[in-house]
Amino acid sequence: MAKVLVIAEHLDGRLNASTARTVSAAQALSADAIDVAVLAADPAAVAAEAAKIAGVARVLAVANAANAQPVAQVLAPQVAKLADGYSHVFVPSTTFGKDLAPCVAALLGVAQVSDLMTVEGSHEFKRPIYAGNAIVTVRAPADRTVVATVRTASWPEAATGGSAPVETVSVDVALPTHTRHLGLAAAKSDRPDLQSARRVVSGGRGVGSKENFEVIYKLADRLGAAVGASRAAVDAGYVPNELQVGQTGKIIAPELYVAVGISGAIQHLTGIKDAGTIVAINKDGDAPIFEIADIGLVGDLFTLLPEIEAALG
Repeated sequence: MAKVLVIAEHLDGRLNASTARTVSAAQALSADAIDVAVLAADPAAVAAEAAKIAGVARVLAVANAANAQPVAQVLAPQVAKLADGYSHVFVPSTTFGKDLAPCVAALLGVAQVSDLMTVEGSHEFKRPIYAGNAIVTVRAPADRTVVATVRTASWPEAATGGSAPVETVSVDVALPTHTRHLGLAAAKSDRPDLQSARRVVSGGRGVGSKENFEVIYKLADRLGAAVGASRAAVDAGYVPNELQVGQTGKIIAPELYVAVGISGAIQHLTGIKDAGTIVAINKDGDAPIFEIADIGLVGDLFTLLPEIEAALG
């Protein structure tokens, strides 16, 4: 009998789409109940969003001033306490989830299951290894709570239209004081979030410079897309590392992925293999990116991108 607790990811009072994808993974278990926990200083708005996800039985709203920022060491004892009575605890395999899940697993004394991509049984899952070149089956002990991160790129967002009740829950647990939030350093952007965007335009080493990256931003804005980059572009200083896509960056699954000046190293392809349509633009017709691209354009990106923008009207 599976009973799943999904930990909601949210920021600035908005529920992240990764939560709905994690609920999809929980639904694959054919669980008897799927509850979503929202931990925040004021969880009301996020809890109301979570309640609309189809398949959610209850939303547990945990209000605590200490939860104003998603500090894993502060959230983990509360999640571990909430986990009592649940067979599974699922979190998205995002920066948030990768930070939180190991702490929760350690407190519960279990091994974490990482990057869950398919459900084969109540305690049997598949996950990628070797940069996605192999898929391994993992079996978790049936008599222990399963703590898992869900590879959100492998799951669709659960439908909306639900109306789960929201319950205010008080978690009586000692919170650590050795870790505290000092501040958040992040680039400000009006563009969609890279991990949840339906369209992404990424640039690579072939763009040539930080100044030249403006052509990527322009095309992204025309398409209403998020901006990404290869590790080579990040290492060269063209863009900040929060835009990196790939094995050591963000794993994404947009409906449209446009790779500009990206050769297609295996580490980058790992981050985009679940994308719907992949468009590659590169002057090297033998670049590995063309082997997985649905549409390929061979030519100078500085000639092709203006032509594409003109065609967009």
